[in-house]
Amino acid sequence: MRKICATVFSALLLSIIAQAQLPTGGNVFFGYSYSGGHAFTGNVTPTPFPTAGGANMNGWEGSVEGKYLPWIGVVADLDWHYGGHEVTPGCVPPACTSRAPFRLSASRHELLFGPRASVSIGKYTPFAEFLVGFAHQSDSGGGISNSDTSFATAIGGGLDYKLIKGLAWRVEGDSTHTSLFGTGRSNLRISTGIVFRF
Repeated sequence: MRKICATVFSALLLSIIAQAQLPTGGNVFFGYSYSGGHAFTGNVTPTPFPTAGGANMNGWEGSVEGKYLPWIGVVADLDWHYGGHEVTPGCVPPACTSRAPFRLSASRHELLFGPRASVSIGKYTPFAEFLVGFAHQSDSGGGISNSDTSFATAIGGGLDYKLIKGLAWRVEGDSTHTSLFGTGRSNLRISTGIVFRF
């Protein structure tokens, strides 16, 4: 399904570029973002950290949209999330008392592009989007570090609320999918922040 969507997106993007139209308007967004994630899961076999896994990741997201039709635009989206969790190395009592927990950290950023469809209804502008691009993640902790880059997609949407002319507030949610460290994973990305319209 994702490959079909990527093909449709590519065809749409190429047709817009072929027409060589300049955007008739658009917007710039920047705000806080939360995403699920993982630290040292699937990238070390066997993992030296038996409790490695899920991590709550905080960060930011920014995007620029150029409007080519009143209801459709092309988006460039960049985010950066970072987080981690505490782990205690595997041990056999009584040796556990001498092993202190330490932190596993993960830093992930994604660069995505794609179409966004939207419609204005009074002060509200709901939108839906499909984005494709790349994700890069770096893990560190316990004297070990690793990094990987993979193809990434995001499917979702959101809602803009007009505050004043040229300024709005956005709430957005996307399901992002990556194949970092050879493991396919989907994570929810939730963002909120300010939108500057032009």
